[in-house]
Amino acid sequence: MQLGFLFLFNSIMLGVGLAMDAFSVSLANGLNEPHMRKFKMCGITGVFAFFQALMPMIGWICIHTIVERFRLFEGFIPWIALLLLGYIGGKMIIESLKGEDDDLSVKRLSIPTLLFQGVATSIDALSVGFTIADYNFWLALTAAVIIAVVTFIICFGGLIIGRKAGTKLAGKSGILGGAILIFIGIEIFISNMI
Repeated sequence: MQLGFLFLFNSIMLGVGLAMDAFSVSLANGLNEPHMRKFKMCGITGVFAFFQALMPMIGWICIHTIVERFRLFEGFIPWIALLLLGYIGGKMIIESLKGEDDDLSVKRLSIPTLLFQGVATSIDALSVGFTIADYNFWLALTAAVIIAVVTFIICFGGLIIGRKAGTKLAGKSGILGGAILIFIGIEIFISNMI
């Protein structure tokens, strides 16, 4: 593959496809914290973009170095995503049901939770390393950067939509956000197991 229209189109489409889980999680984060500042929104979307770029590169490196071991690990990817998103979503629902949803300190997204979300929503992107295996390093890196930019834009939109809806849903946003995360974990699990 060479740098050109087809390469750019494929990379953008990969970015859109990979960003859908991160978009949904961004939506849930926006619902959970409706008064989030733009600086924090950029930080959150930056984390998602970083992991969406990192995982295909790790997959690409694995293909070119330790293919056999990576194929053994690939079977665990849906389980990891299911467990991480199920845990985070379940925790959000429980905190909402306990009435802790009104406390602003609980509503704030912690760095460890954000990192869990970033890994959980991007771990299936490891397998993109297989689809870009015939790219040289610079093309693979360019594709990863394009995926990151697309993810950033889509996730920022998700945060904006979630924030607007979060102010309208007030106390129920934690339950809805947690349910969305659990649903995404189940969807990743089922789609990878079929």
